[in-house]
Amino acid sequence: MYHMKALITGNLSGKKVLIIFLLTGIVYTIMLTITIPKVMDYTGGMKVLDMMPTGYTVAYVFDLFEALGNEGRHAYLYNQLPLDLVFPLLSGISFCLIFAWFLNKLSKLYSRWFYLSYIPIFAGLFDYLENFGIIILLNTYPDIAVGLIKTTNVFSVLKSALTTMQFVILIILLTIFGYNKLFPKRVQIN
Repeated sequence: MYHMKALITGNLSGKKVLIIFLLTGIVYTIMLTITIPKVMDYTGGMKVLDMMPTGYTVAYVFDLFEALGNEGRHAYLYNQLPLDLVFPLLSGISFCLIFAWFLNKLSKLYSRWFYLSYIPIFAGLFDYLENFGIIILLNTYPDIAVGLIKTTNVFSVLKSALTTMQFVILIILLTIFGYNKLFPKRVQIN
């Protein structure tokens, strides 16, 4: 744990944080505007598993993969998922560093608040587990193990919950930071 904290605190230059955040944004924009729509062209309006924050059923996965057909499953596996194997790393690192940067500016980096910086890393971990599950599901279709669908669904929901938590925390940190800039020494977090 100490080495992870040292790694994070040693990389808090605004320039590094901004570059990683911009790379994350570029990859996410490509996924949202190119690769996910390309896969969804095959679905007849059904959402891909990555874009279902509240989860999905076993029946939905079979229906989706049937609707995708061979070409759609190929596009999912070879166009969308390769980018989605880069995104969790970039997202986890960038938001971890953004949290730590704001905590440093709020003089809370070396307090228990530092542990908030780990939430994006766990969100990225669950995103990877979700992606690996989807890869296996796509590669084993139509002989998919129901247990694997249920497990992958749990990873999808955990990823979404932590990502939501991540954005709520970011909004709170931004609000406190902004308020402290406008009204110095008025809002303190303990």
